[in-house]
Amino acid sequence: MTLRHFRSRSRAAFVAASILSVPLALSPIVTTPAAAQWTVFDPSNYAQNILTAARTLQSVNQQIIQLQNEATMLINQARNLASLPYSSLQQLQQSVQRTQQLLSQAQNIAFDVQQIDRAFQQQYGNVSMSVSDSQLVADARSRWQNTVGGLQDAMKVQAGVVGNIDTNRAQMSALVGSSQSATGALQATQAGNQLLALQAQQLADLTAVVAANGRAQALTEAERAAAAEQGREQRRRFLTPGTGYQPGNARMFNNGNN
Repeated sequence: MTLRHFRSRSRAAFVAASILSVPLALSPIVTTPAAAQWTVFDPSNYAQNILTAARTLQSVNQQIIQLQNEATMLINQARNLASLPYSSLQQLQQSVQRTQQLLSQAQNIAFDVQQIDRAFQQQYGNVSMSVSDSQLVADARSRWQNTVGGLQDAMKVQAGVVGNIDTNRAQMSALVGSSQSATGALQATQAGNQLLALQAQQLADLTAVVAANGRAQALTEAERAAAAEQGREQRRRFLTPGTGYQPGNARMFNNGNN
């Protein structure tokens, strides 16, 4: 092979190599977008996230339930501290005052220990032998008036107590209704206390009736005892020997001209 021919082939190979190398040099580097955006899925991490979210949700639910319980507790406390809107104290006090006024109007001998002692010493004690017959009659009349007054006072007290029955019935109905509709412990307790107060007022009326009847009966028995003592004194005076019969002039007709 001649030198000329070798140079020609070398030049052709160089040109071919240059041609083949040009596309490689000029062509851009192409990357696949999908390969750059791939997300790696980790099952264990996903499960851990799910468990954490469930636990967080459970904790939030427990806090909500706790807040609801606290709100319910506060509502119940407010109900337990709420006062009863109804009060029967004024009506019960008025009933007691009416009964007391009737007792204070006792005639002649009041419900007073000292006054009773004085009355029995003066009017129901031993009959004095030195008093006049007219005084004996006056004392007997005074004792009779005491007895009649005591009986009248007892009937007035009885009438007053009977008059309180309608008031007590209305109060009892209102208090029972308030007790049944009580929203808390305080209201129920207050309703119960007022029912006890109503019962105490009724017992006070019963005590007043018993006292008035006992007073009337005592005055009746005292009058009977004093009358028996006075009767003995009057019988003694009647049987005591006196001056006897003294004759005197008797005028049967007027000294007129007929």
